[in-house]
Amino acid sequence: MPRDHALEPLAPGPLIRIACGELAVDIAPSAGGRIAQITRHGVPWLVGYSQENEAMIAWGSYPMVPWAGRVRHGQFRFQGSDYQLPRNLGEHAIHGVGFGAPWQIDEYSPTHLVLSLALPEDAHWPFGGTARQHIEVSENTLRLALTLTAGKHAMPATIGWHPWFQKPDQLDFEPAAMYPRDRDGIATLPVSPPVAGPWDDCFINQHPVFIHRNGQRLQLSSDCTHWVVYDQPAHATCVEPQSGPPDAFNLTSNAPILPGASVCAWFLFEWSP
Repeated sequence: MPRDHALEPLAPGPLIRIACGELAVDIAPSAGGRIAQITRHGVPWLVGYSQENEAMIAWGSYPMVPWAGRVRHGQFRFQGSDYQLPRNLGEHAIHGVGFGAPWQIDEYSPTHLVLSLALPEDAHWPFGGTARQHIEVSENTLRLALTLTAGKHAMPATIGWHPWFQKPDQLDFEPAAMYPRDRDGIATLPVSPPVAGPWDDCFINQHPVFIHRNGQRLQLSSDCTHWVVYDQPAHATCVEPQSGPPDAFNLTSNAPILPGASVCAWFLFEWSP
């Protein structure tokens, strides 16, 4: 039977703070290399670790690598071979292997942090490779960059971020299209016009997303064209830029990352006033 590893508790461990002016970012390298909290003018923006939100899947903002969202039943075919990933949430494999693993600190200054993770070459992920995060703050701005580099094996890849924002007063989001979900709750093709929320869906979007909360406005932008929005919980809204849709290994025919090559993405947070 599948075991729901994604629901197991994951405490933050030691935190590293980077800051500029009134913007502070606390990072938990040992807890999936995730951002544990973002605070601006004393206002916390993320759902933090707590007794109510202790599952590794349910707090902070974590990188999704080497896949984002679900892989249906953990199964996919790549370059003529069939693969089975461990199913870590119900019947599916979700959010990659990075969000529960300890990341290594490569660089640190008061305003930036660089983390890296050597991906496994086993049943959890048979291809190896390396992931690298750059996290940097300036006044009113947080910039994230994520890079996945193949090792000696070519690999499929989808990368992205999964921030759990505390429930906003307002979300401004105008996507161009969405992926319908099937009975498994997984994205399918063809894409269709967006429907009204609440959502747990993947969208095609090339415009900034705005979150309004406590008199502040946060603009989110990325070079990713796929965004998952999960706003069904009463306490949180997730706005997740990804390089491809959930189940991309089965749904799309993107070119693999060749040995030594990389896929990169960035995610920008900008606050006003």
